[in-house]
Amino acid sequence: MADKSKILIIGGTGYIGKFIVKASAQSGHPTFALVREATLSNPNKSEIIHDFRKLGVNFIIGDIYDHESLVKAIKLADVVISNVGHAQLHNQDKIIAAIKEAGNVKRFFPSEFGNDVDRVHAVEPAKATFDTKVNIRRVVEAAGIPYTYVSCNFFAGYFLPNLAQTGTTSPPREKVVILGDGNPKAVFNKEEDIATYTIKAVDDTRTLNKILYIRPSGNTYSFNDLVSLWEKKIGKTLERSYVPEEQLLQNIQESPVPVNVILSIGHSVFVKGDHTNFEIEPSFGVEATELYPEVKYTTVDEFLNQFCVMGNESTTFNLN
Repeated sequence: MADKSKILIIGGTGYIGKFIVKASAQSGHPTFALVREATLSNPNKSEIIHDFRKLGVNFIIGDIYDHESLVKAIKLADVVISNVGHAQLHNQDKIIAAIKEAGNVKRFFPSEFGNDVDRVHAVEPAKATFDTKVNIRRVVEAAGIPYTYVSCNFFAGYFLPNLAQTGTTSPPREKVVILGDGNPKAVFNKEEDIATYTIKAVDDTRTLNKILYIRPSGNTYSFNDLVSLWEKKIGKTLERSYVPEEQLLQNIQESPVPVNVILSIGHSVFVKGDHTNFEIEPSFGVEATELYPEVKYTTVDEFLNQFCVMGNESTTFNLN
């Protein structure tokens, strides 16, 4: 452990944060989680806190809005990973200021974990969130802080259980709605794998001041291909309904929060192809599965198997 960086994770009890904390601790990194006092006693967080304690995670009481406590926490670590949620994205400038004052951090990972925000063609309301992340990137760079940006694209646990069908909780078995023509390719990664690749990058000089793209070939599917894969697994052909871009843009404008947010992200990925419509150039990025071929990631094919149960019968097929 003496050779492994000490990692401070901010927002570690959140959706992706808990996976990052676990991966860090299990990889042998001295792991610190910045938490508020109220979080430790919050019954909704008790299971996560209990799991962290078993892993030997060190809890540091503090808050990104308390500069003194934030600087103190940062001085304990070599690497800072931010997993703050949507509402706090713009407040990461406070983390950056504290890192500058602490003066000891050799790598900062801002809260990204989605599209490469410098290469998107998004409409509102997703555009505002992407713009916030872009602004944080520029502040990090202007401050001269060493960084890695993680572009993991879609969380499999969020988009695959319902096959990206807005407002549903299970994969379709009769009809499926496809945004656009269904041809641009999207990337779906299991959260545990995202965390594994992120922690792998912490001490890797190849990822310094680069974007780490998590774009496995086994997780890159067009909407049409994803539906075809699902159809083969359940042995049934679905009725496909396509939503033209013009109609989708109108739906985004007319839909309430958070549906409009989800649809605008869908427009970016499934219509504009923002996950895969550019090449990863060595000047700005590296690809995780190429850097770490030893990692056995969960494929989309494997992930979908858990949903192929109808009644007491399992209808799983392995297409690899």
